[in-house]
Amino acid sequence: MQRLIFATLFLCLLFATCSPEEQVQAVNPDAAFPMVDRDLENIQESGVLRAITVYSETSYFLYRGQPMGFEYELLTRLADHLGVRLEIVPAHDLDELINMLNRGEGDLIAHGLTITKPRKQYIDFTNYLYLTKQVLVQRKPENWRNWKLHEIERTLVSDPIELIEDTVSVRLASAYHDRLKNLEQEIGGDIYIDTVSGDLSTGRIIKKVVEGELDYTVADDNIAEINSAYYPILDVSTPISFSQRAAWAVRKNAPNLRQALNTWIEEMRQKTDYYVIYNKYFENERAFRARIESDFFSEAGGKISRYDSIVKQFADSINWDWRFLSALIYQESQFNPSATSWAKAKGLMQLMPATARELGVSDRTNPEDNLEAGTVYLEELYNRWESIPDSVQRVKFALASYNCGYQHVVDAQDLAEKYGKDPGVWDEQVEVFVKRLSYPKYYNDPVVDYGYVRGIEPVTYVDQIFERFEHYQQLIPEES
Repeated sequence: MQRLIFATLFLCLLFATCSPEEQVQAVNPDAAFPMVDRDLENIQESGVLRAITVYSETSYFLYRGQPMGFEYELLTRLADHLGVRLEIVPAHDLDELINMLNRGEGDLIAHGLTITKPRKQYIDFTNYLYLTKQVLVQRKPENWRNWKLHEIERTLVSDPIELIEDTVSVRLASAYHDRLKNLEQEIGGDIYIDTVSGDLSTGRIIKKVVEGELDYTVADDNIAEINSAYYPILDVSTPISFSQRAAWAVRKNAPNLRQALNTWIEEMRQKTDYYVIYNKYFENERAFRARIESDFFSEAGGKISRYDSIVKQFADSINWDWRFLSALIYQESQFNPSATSWAKAKGLMQLMPATARELGVSDRTNPEDNLEAGTVYLEELYNRWESIPDSVQRVKFALASYNCGYQHVVDAQDLAEKYGKDPGVWDEQVEVFVKRLSYPKYYNDPVVDYGYVRGIEPVTYVDQIFERFEHYQQLIPEES
């Protein structure tokens, strides 16, 4: 209670000279200061890095069943660097990013936040990732292609002073809102700031300008320019700020995490890999266009692959979440019905020739036949593990069996029991001995009947399917 009172008084003093409209932008007093103690050592001890990020066309999204995005790709490298598992925490309301962090819903904000003095009162920024500047996003006349350049320019705002008495739409807790308030002071006139919902990414707000729902918005120039390459009706040539630094952020009581991030960022920015990732999402117009136009871009409407309808059908037949079955299919074939492995497995669910014959499949490249047989086989494996009481663990045993063979998993189970581990638990128990079946000491053990298996493959297989399913759950509605 004392902390809440102190936070409230602090914010009242801090914003005492602000107008009522500006006071609305204050961070929620309940989350103005860190509410949890969790620094680098706690993250490494738990083995999980929880990163708050934004679902948008550049930060984090699904495309053809694969999680992608500038922040996402950097985060996967960061998690590997720290030796922990990455857990993405999507922010459904961008106005809540700082509150989410201080409430402990994540360990860092992985989003290109502009470094500003007001924000530095509540969070600590990392070293900057890139420089940007804010630009006005506006629409050219509908028939602009038939106009001469100077005629088009006359219809556009070319100087911020022309925004006096006009309306610009931005999110309330964004740096864009702060910049517009400062701009009013600089130009000595009122700009009507229309605050849009916090669940709209900058890209979605830009699209509303394209569609004529909004007249103007503001965006960082890298986001504005990649969007204008796809929507040529946009003009993004009018700057409204000087260069600014974009960075990630941590809680003020996580100095060790901040130091580790700063060291890693400086190392990353010395590598070609960083610039390849940046160019992939902010410079590659062709790739951006392909994603935006695809039915299998998650922002376009809840599709994972062209086979969603039949995947749902067969997932229902075994009472599994269709998104989980989709995660398995991506792992097997990346939704390529002609995919063939070195072991001669083929099709969407990579049926082996013998399995296909047993299940009556003559053409393994036929998507419907392949999926039907694959799910029947998967259900058979799941039923063979009926002795496993926990349903999630049972699914993991079934997946491992699908990947490397039922008998190899039984061998690992027998080894686990021999060495005093729980044979009914996959995580950190049986999976350990699946990996050990790659070594002579273990695959030659008397309790092992089926010998060598490259154990890292089924373990990685199970982990990656569950990890991908987490992304599908976050970004694809179950009923879509």
